[in-house]
Amino acid sequence: MCTYAMVHYKVHYVCIPCRQSHKYAWDGAEHPCPRCGQPMIFAGHDFAAPRRGDDRRWDAVAAVLTAGLRYEGFEPCGCSRSPEFRPKTNAQVRARRRMAAREGLSEAEALKLHYA
Repeated sequence: MCTYAMVHYKVHYVCIPCRQSHKYAWDGAEHPCPRCGQPMIFAGHDFAAPRRGDDRRWDAVAAVLTAGLRYEGFEPCGCSRSPEFRPKTNAQVRARRRMAAREGLSEAEALKLHYA
């Protein structure tokens, strides 16, 4: 049974400069940040926001979202769960960027690889 077809879930939207995360309906509309008014970035169903003061984790979140990746654990229809790796620290982001440059991968491809 398709999980996402049966229930309408709210998804996470993130404002990187304000370091805030809010859940809104997934309607394709632009959701402004309640604090600064800038458009928030769609982060996916399974985003877990780091603490506001955790600089290295927020930098990793910014790198993942600006590369066009999302935090998703379900398949698009929701039938099966296959958690995807996302870097959690600056060190993991730097290692994957070095590997992307060395092996000719795009940044998004390198950031979603589990081993670097």
